[in-house]
Amino acid sequence: MLVVQVQVHVKPEHVEDFILATRTNATESLKEPGIARFDVLRLDSDPNRFVLIEAYRDPEAPARHKETPHYLAWRDAVAPMMAEPRTSVRCSGVHVPG
Repeated sequence: MLVVQVQVHVKPEHVEDFILATRTNATESLKEPGIARFDVLRLDSDPNRFVLIEAYRDPEAPARHKETPHYLAWRDAVAPMMAEPRTSVRCSGVHVPG
């Protein structure tokens, strides 16, 4: 399992539009066979900052996801809404027995 954590800082005047666009992208992304989970989180300490948690079933799934119409529409729609470029971190799961 590959997990990508995306950090997004949104301009205050675009927060509601960002949420709407991101909900659509997340809903459509969950229909992809390579995506196990797609969570959208909003920081309590700064309501203009979001964390997207994307869990992929295989290493090729992120590249396939970035070719989908819903991702491309989201990317283009939210780009001008961002206060700064988004960043991401890739993580691999660690098996914990029990």
